[in-house]
Amino acid sequence: MIATTPADILRFALARIEEGVATILVTLTGIEGAAPRAIGAQMAVAADGRYIGSFSGGCIEAAVVAEAIETLAPARARLVRFGAGSPYLDIRLPCGSGIDLLFNPHPDRHAIADTLARLDRREAAGLCLSADGVLSEMPVDTTGWQGGTFDLRYHPTLRIVAMGQGEELIALARLARTFGAEMAILSPDPRVLADLGAEGFETTRLATRTIPPSLTADRWTAILSVFHDRDWEDELLPHALGLDAFYVGAIGSRRTQAMRLEALRSAGVPDRLCQRLRTSVGLIPAARDPATLALSALAQIVQDYAAIVGVLDPAAAETPSGTYQSPGPARRIAASP
Repeated sequence: MIATTPADILRFALARIEEGVATILVTLTGIEGAAPRAIGAQMAVAADGRYIGSFSGGCIEAAVVAEAIETLAPARARLVRFGAGSPYLDIRLPCGSGIDLLFNPHPDRHAIADTLARLDRREAAGLCLSADGVLSEMPVDTTGWQGGTFDLRYHPTLRIVAMGQGEELIALARLARTFGAEMAILSPDPRVLADLGAEGFETTRLATRTIPPSLTADRWTAILSVFHDRDWEDELLPHALGLDAFYVGAIGSRRTQAMRLEALRSAGVPDRLCQRLRTSVGLIPAARDPATLALSALAQIVQDYAAIVGVLDPAAAETPSGTYQSPGPARRIAASP
């Protein structure tokens, strides 16, 4: 995995709480201008100075850690502006923007554990952040302020079911796992299964062209066929198109795609399902080598995943006036060396 995920941050917080170390959840709740992170981004800070997550490229993290630890004694939520409009004149974001961070000290262990359990079951989850603490909720509609509370929505990890043979499948599996996606591999290729199985991937051998029980999907799953032999798709692709996956794609030239769609329609697949098939796979045109094709396809899948997860309307991030007390007069926060 190449970067920290929201679940990683919650797991860090839960582990520190279970160690008996006081912990603070810090959440980005408002942005004025541009910012490196989106609304809802988080850090978790332990009383001993350990932390995970970030809100910038290192510009303010030390100040955030210091502010977080200061909230432990009063044990009350605190909303603090950093950057433009902040009382901290010596802490500025290079982009000239301002961000609002909500500090919740001593988050409830059960709320965090319940959220993680839901994500492990591949269910959406939510936390309600308020002056009274951190509460677990059923999935909230969106991330943002709702009156005097900040609702935070969590989504299951991107899962990719990759079907096929050869180097393209191996490259896609390795690259996607490095990105942080969950992978399920379906292949009739013994070499592919042996190589990826030895690397710890979930693999299923396609001994026949019938549908294996492992070909399942939820709304956070993408299915991609990298078969060059389209005969293997006769049963697999129609089944995939009927699942709840947000993305179903298959590689191939324009001619191959036209033949594929004609075969689907001839097999009685309804047009509404045929239209779900992504016949233009990838963001890099005419990618031919396995590594570039894998990168191109993964980028498109991640782009679509980000779209279905949703982007917060900036108006929803407006901070309600008077909901939290600011930390008071401007003062210097000493940054760690």
